[in-house]
Amino acid sequence: MTATNDARTPVNGPTAHTTAARPAGSAGGADEPHGPHGPHVPHGPHGPAGAGGSAPDHLAVLAGMYQAEARYLAAGGPGKAHFALLAPYFAPDVVLHQADALPYGGVWRGHDGLQRFFLAMSGTWESFAMVEQRFLAVGDPVVVLTQVRARVRATGRELGFPILQTIGFRDGRIAEVRPFYWDTAAIARACTPVGAAAEAPARPAGARRPAQGPA
Repeated sequence: MTATNDARTPVNGPTAHTTAARPAGSAGGADEPHGPHGPHVPHGPHGPAGAGGSAPDHLAVLAGMYQAEARYLAAGGPGKAHFALLAPYFAPDVVLHQADALPYGGVWRGHDGLQRFFLAMSGTWESFAMVEQRFLAVGDPVVVLTQVRARVRATGRELGFPILQTIGFRDGRIAEVRPFYWDTAAIARACTPVGAAAEAPARPAGARRPAQGPA
């Protein structure tokens, strides 16, 4: 889940999506052409799907969110564009879980939490490109495996890594997102300027970051 106002390679929203293969079981193979902001999945023209809870409804919510995200980024992204473009696709009490070891780690709650998360992601990554994405399950939760190629804003370092995400839904909206990174320590090292690690105080063993946003 990510977003940056860098116009060259946008970092996307909570589902961390820029380019994607078709969902498993849909027509066509994983290598078919697809758009720049999300998979070609069935969706209606009027925003989130209803509260039916079916897999097509969930994919429709994601497809609508990807389109709204494209408009959000085109309008300037975090700190410039209005979150109202994305708000209809996320439950008011949506929860995003990010690994504590990441620069933007912690639990981000609600629409306010997501907006602060987007700013934190934009501050961390100069680019965050999804080079491949596969839907491994399309029920509830949706499970997505994404291969990422990213550049750190503070250090200029580039790295590639996979992210496995589970995306839960409630009443036709995204309610919970859990990204699982393959190696959070490698990402933290890449994001740390030379010499900064030695100067930074160590976090006490077992300490967790506070939740971001209203409980």
